Amino acid sequence: MTSNESRHLLLPVAFAVAAALMAPATFGTGNGDEDEEDEAEFEEAQIYLELNDTDGDLGIHGLIDGDAWKRLKIFDPNENVLMSAWIRGRLRQQGMTEFFFESAEPTFDELPPARFFRRFPEGTYEIEGVTLDGEEIEGEAELSHVMAAPPGNIRVNGIPAAENCDADDLPAVSGRVKLDWNAVTMSHPTIGTPGVPVKVLQYEVVAEIEREGKEPEVLVMSTILPRWKTQFAIPREFTRLAEDEMKFEIITKLDNGNQTAVESCFEIE
Repeated sequence: MTSNESRHLLLPVAFAVAAALMAPATFGTGNGDEDEEDEAEFEEAQIYLELNDTDGDLGIHGLIDGDAWKRLKIFDPNENVLMSAWIRGRLRQQGMTEFFFESAEPTFDELPPARFFRRFPEGTYEIEGVTLDGEEIEGEAELSHVMAAPPGNIRVNGIPAAENCDADDLPAVSGRVKLDWNAVTMSHPTIGTPGVPVKVLQYEVVAEIEREGKEPEVLVMSTILPRWKTQFAIPREFTRLAEDEMKFEIITKLDNGNQTAVESCFEIE
């Protein structure tokens, strides 16, 4: 994954289309009582997992969006509190709308996958909030333990990709650099729920160049690909900026929201 401590220059190279499921807030009445209203709903509520299969770590992410709120709680399927947020100070007067969180991602040595999945059980996560007007607002998000398998047969200009960036023999390429890989059709063989068919929503390719002693220190480009496209050519304009090595990442996102990333590097001749 790209370090948050590095300064990045984003170089978009392709038109990326990402679909977000949006549902309008709804109101209603119950039991024929016209004075009783159902709680408003968040327009967007997502809880999903991210696996770095190369580094061996897992994290949980969330995205909540809707009317401005001042208090928020998320409950797991066992009704245990996953997170509680109270807005204080001047921001409380303004309220929060879109809210994204990302957990730390300790390695499997510190937090084995089995323990991670027990900590974050799959099922329906209830989201409850209080708006600036003191009204209740709610939502639901489904969390799955089905993780995409890493894409197989990753190649760089027809050369098998290295296992990771620390490998002794990295592929050496020049000119136009083309990445390609096998389509992902099954879940991860050992992590989460193994051995089940999956539906890929999209792939994302990220390329990264580190430049010692230059500004910016790190150059990053990324593009989102439709699920049926399993190859990507890194533009020459970007590869020319590399001095000797480039890192790349392929992220597979499933229709359940979960993401699996693999990383590798190649040398620029």
